[in-house]
Amino acid sequence: MTRINSSHDPKHKSARAARKVYGKVLDLYKSQAKLLHAGGGEKAVKRQHGKGRLIVRERLELLLDEGTELLELGLFAAWQMYDEWGDVPCAGVITGVGTVAGRQFMIVANDATVKAGAFFPMTSKKVIRAQRIAIDNHLPVIYLVDSAGVFLPLQDEVFPDEDDFGRVFRHNAVLSGMGVPQIAAIMGACVAGGAYLPAMCDTILMTEGSGMFLAGPALVKAAIGQSADAEDLGGAEMHSAVSGTVDFREPDDKACIERIRSLCDKMGPRDRAGFERKKRPRKPRLDPADLTAIVSMDARRSYDVREVIGRLVDDSEFDEYRVDYGRTVVTGLARIDGWAVGIVANQKINARSAKRGVEFGGVIYVESAEKCARFVMDCNQNRIPLVFLHDVNGFMVGTESEQAGIIRAGAKMVNAVSNSVVPKISIIMGGSFGAGHYAMCGKAYDPRFLFAWPSARYSVMSGEAAAKTLVDIREAQLRKQGHEVDEDEHAKLMADTKRRYAKALDPRYGAARLWVDAIIEPAATRSAISTALQVADLNPVIPPFRTGVLQA
Repeated sequence: MTRINSSHDPKHKSARAARKVYGKVLDLYKSQAKLLHAGGGEKAVKRQHGKGRLIVRERLELLLDEGTELLELGLFAAWQMYDEWGDVPCAGVITGVGTVAGRQFMIVANDATVKAGAFFPMTSKKVIRAQRIAIDNHLPVIYLVDSAGVFLPLQDEVFPDEDDFGRVFRHNAVLSGMGVPQIAAIMGACVAGGAYLPAMCDTILMTEGSGMFLAGPALVKAAIGQSADAEDLGGAEMHSAVSGTVDFREPDDKACIERIRSLCDKMGPRDRAGFERKKRPRKPRLDPADLTAIVSMDARRSYDVREVIGRLVDDSEFDEYRVDYGRTVVTGLARIDGWAVGIVANQKINARSAKRGVEFGGVIYVESAEKCARFVMDCNQNRIPLVFLHDVNGFMVGTESEQAGIIRAGAKMVNAVSNSVVPKISIIMGGSFGAGHYAMCGKAYDPRFLFAWPSARYSVMSGEAAAKTLVDIREAQLRKQGHEVDEDEHAKLMADTKRRYAKALDPRYGAARLWVDAIIEPAATRSAISTALQVADLNPVIPPFRTGVLQA
């Protein structure tokens, strides 16, 4: 293999300055993560402890194997989305991939300190995304249930649609039918439709003092006039001794979690896909700490994407595919933490084409699209998972590009990515705009995981281009009304439009809406990809690869 040699000087003035700016952003993210980890705050934590129950992150600490960490997904879910109802940190539920008794699980755990664990619209979507990952990867699931059910003021946005609350129970049934294990522990409230979640799992645990019922005492009284004691109606003793719904009745949270770990420890081995992995992976020769200086927070700065690849892959070795053709996208084979991968990465420096001279970095041209399509097909032929590194402005436009067949070539690339059957993992490092986002395996193209760096920007077009387009449209409307826009008014319109558009470009905006699974530090990318590949390897089913009709 060819070892990537770096020309990056970490001591250069510009590198130090870029690293300092990125460092401040990372510090901001860490401080925000700390606030999100605090859930509903001190008073809510005291209320939970007063009931003799642990808070959700204390439960997770006991559940996970010592020395391991949760790959948390959706930390910024619902961020700034429900201000009229107060903060809803993490959408009131924690999800992520964790190791329990040496096995990987998707963990879904309600946070009762946040609105009593009630389901907001984004809560449902976050749980559904976690279940979808479990379905795609045959990943066993552990649910720690402590929820008051649907948040009634927003019931119309939680209850009815195909990606709302009911989909959670459908996914329970689908996972069970696939033979993917699901364990549910009721560790507090479990009411109304939410009671179906544990009932549709393979194994159900329940702690003393918890309650599981379709209707609580007050609702029963209102509905049928019956006075019912909460324990008789849906307590742990009743469900273990009378209804027979619960498999294990536990005295408290700690005992319940010990039981879960004991059950997980006895699960038998399962078939795997068997993707190629070296037993003794090698670290990159180039320092991943340099990534924050290479991919700058300043979108105008260009860089050679091989400098990024060399800091992610084992021993910084990379078999580059068609190195002289379609140079605005870099493709090739490498290993990440021992896993064999195919890499598709947008090149951010201008390149020279034998056909047309200079090509702009970050833009997909005809040859780049054709190369990518062929490379994706090759990786499917050889059962090699794909990693997409996004920093793309979109496809090339203009007369020359249209006549060269950019629509045809782009369609070929999108077709290959759409029909790819090997696992796909996407990392948005910088911009990911328009159809370029689609072709690079955006969210709509079923990546097993999609991560973003804090430097990511995510929309139909870049902020500068979008602002100019929107302002041009607005000024044209004003002229039709007989109003000519002067320079000052133009500047104000441009500034206001950029400010509004910038909010939607922020990766936290996308993460709040689950367009990305997690915002990660650049230096954590290699670890995140490795975990994602371990999860993907749990699904042994790889269907035949067929693209259908490709444009000639």
